[in-house]
Amino acid sequence: MTENKLRLSLGPNLFYWSRDRLFEFYEEVAEMPVDIVYLGETVCSKRRSLTFEDWMEIAEKLAAAGKEVVLSTLALLEAESEMVTLRKVCTNGKYMVEANDLGAANLMINEGPFATGPMVNIYNPATLKLLAKQGLKRWVLPVELSRDTLADMQAERPEGVETELFAFGRMPLTLSARCFTARSHNLPKDNCDYICGNYPDGQLMKTRENEPFLMINGIQTLSSRTCDLLPEMDEIRELGVDILRISPQDKHTGQIIRLFAEAVNGERPLNEIEAELKELAPLGVCDGYWFGEAGMAQVTAAANAL
Repeated sequence: MTENKLRLSLGPNLFYWSRDRLFEFYEEVAEMPVDIVYLGETVCSKRRSLTFEDWMEIAEKLAAAGKEVVLSTLALLEAESEMVTLRKVCTNGKYMVEANDLGAANLMINEGPFATGPMVNIYNPATLKLLAKQGLKRWVLPVELSRDTLADMQAERPEGVETELFAFGRMPLTLSARCFTARSHNLPKDNCDYICGNYPDGQLMKTRENEPFLMINGIQTLSSRTCDLLPEMDEIRELGVDILRISPQDKHTGQIIRLFAEAVNGERPLNEIEAELKELAPLGVCDGYWFGEAGMAQVTAAANAL
């Protein structure tokens, strides 16, 4: 595969931040060296710090700053009221949509090109080809798949479909109808007091040995360690990946994006950039899934230590 110019994307914010915080954050994003920005609530419909109109206002400001804007949908829908919002997003008529479940992808068939997020289980070339016939323009490799699976997918990728890779951030692993954060505070889901707002990077879950294991984020479970694929940049280029996704975190998102931009542009040695990047991962980094190992493993670090 020929080497391509990698672009950077900022994935949708997975956490519950206040309205003011979100507006301030995306004002900063407008000045960051990132090409694509995904906007919208993807985890819980109860998180309404921003309305659909608010998201559209932010989208317009980012588009004016030269960013490609994509509107992201919920990954787990449970009520008709959520379908109302989903239809608004899918029929916005201006920005491409990231479908985070197949229901949203189905709605997009007659609306124009769309993307799929990492929660959509595209595990084989046949699925990728089917969705491409229905208007898929871009897909994000599910975080649990390996580089070998990606190579197989890329070998049969339909023409005109872009591949995006979740390259840095706490990995979105599962969703449930039950709210884990509310349950941990003995609160019912329907009267949760929006307790997840107290955890702007998720609530840490430890093992019995007191080791970090997972992050609880409302109805979502994330990895506690930060997925970091920057050291695999050369192989990622060889595999023909088009876009590297960085997932927002409570602190240092702008600095993380700048370091990735330096790496993509070849401004400094990769190992020098990686040393700085690792310091910005609160509980350390992991890359196991990329190598077909346990997701929380640090395969590159272990190999370098030999």
